[in-house]
Amino acid sequence: MISGYATSEGTKNFSKNSQVNLDNFKIFENLHLSNVGIGTYLGNPDSQTDELVKNAVKQTVLSGVNVIDTAINYRAQKAERSVGKAISELIQEEKITRNQVFVSSKNGYVTNDADIQEDFMQYVMRELGKPGIVKEGDITSGYHCMTTAYLSDQLDRSLKNLDLECIDLMYLHNGIEGQIKDISKDEFLEKLKSVFELYEQKRDEGKIKFYGMATWECFRVQDNDPQHLSLEDIVQMAKKIGGDNHGFKFIQLPYNMNYDQALLGKNQIIGNKPVSILESAVTLGIGVFTSVPFMQGRLLSPGVMPEFSDLKSSLRALQFIRSSPGVLAPLVGQKSAEHVSENLEIMKIPPLSNEDFVALVKKLTS
Repeated sequence: MISGYATSEGTKNFSKNSQVNLDNFKIFENLHLSNVGIGTYLGNPDSQTDELVKNAVKQTVLSGVNVIDTAINYRAQKAERSVGKAISELIQEEKITRNQVFVSSKNGYVTNDADIQEDFMQYVMRELGKPGIVKEGDITSGYHCMTTAYLSDQLDRSLKNLDLECIDLMYLHNGIEGQIKDISKDEFLEKLKSVFELYEQKRDEGKIKFYGMATWECFRVQDNDPQHLSLEDIVQMAKKIGGDNHGFKFIQLPYNMNYDQALLGKNQIIGNKPVSILESAVTLGIGVFTSVPFMQGRLLSPGVMPEFSDLKSSLRALQFIRSSPGVLAPLVGQKSAEHVSENLEIMKIPPLSNEDFVALVKKLTS
C-alpha cells in the first residue's frame, strides 16, 4: 500500500510545478488545493470504464489538478480501484509523489462489489451479515448504514481499493438523507456523534487525516425541513469529541447556477444572523467542495447557461462555482480525454475576483 498523505510541502510543490495559473490554488488547512477537482461517480461497473476513469484521473492530475473525489459505492467499488491504479501509476512513473494529491472518499451507503459476480443481497449477507458487521435493523430503507462497525469495515475496504495507507478526507455519505425516513432527528444526531468518535479514532490510527459530510439536502433546505442541519451545531459536536484540533473540516454539497441555495439561501444561523451555508462555512473554518457542476450535462444544453463571458458553457459553469466565496473546488465528473482537455482549459485562467463575482451575481439575480 502507498504510504503518506497530502502535505503542505507536497501540495505547494505540486502547485508550483503545474503548468497552470497559480491563482487556481487555494490554501486551506495549510494545503494547496486546486480550485477544480475530479469526481468519479458515473459509469458502468465494467473494465472498459475502469480504464477510462484511471486515464481521466491521470490526465487530470497531469493537467494541474490535485483534488480527487470518489466513494466506495461509486461503480460498486470499482471507482475507488480506478483512482488507486491511477495514483499508483503516476507515482511509479515519477510524475507525482503521494504527498502532492488530496484524495477523498465516502462511506455510508451499502454496496456490493462489481468484481464479484453475485446477487446484491447475497453479497451483503455473506460479506456483512454472517461476520456480524451489520445486524438486523442496521440498514435503513434507503440502503444506508452508519454503525461504527460498518463504517470501520468500509474504511478498511476503501483503503484496500485505493491501495493507500491513509485517505486525506473521509466523508459520511448522505447521512441524514439516508437515515431520516427511519429514525428521528435526535436519534440521527446520537448516531452522528458515534461516527465522529470513530473518525477521530481513525485519525489517531493514521487511516484518515480529515473527515466531513458529503450531503445532498441537509445544508440546502430550510430549517423547518426534517433533513436540515446546523453546520455550527455539527462543528460544536466535533469540538466536544476531538477538541480544537478535531478533524471535521470539510463538507460537500450540490451547487451550480441552477442549484444556487448554497449561495442565496439564508438557512444557517451565525451569531443570531441568518446566513448562507457558504458564509457559515467561511465563518466556521469549513472547506466546501461542490458536486454536480453541470447537473450531469443538463446545464450545458444550448440557451440554459447565462451568457456572462466569452467562455464556453462548461467553463462558465466552473468559473461561477469556483469563484464563489467559500468554495474550494467543484468536482467534475469526466472520463473521456476530450472532456478532460475541454474542462481543464479553465485552469489556464484565474477565477473571478470577489468584486467581479458580486457584480455577476447582482446581474444574474436582478
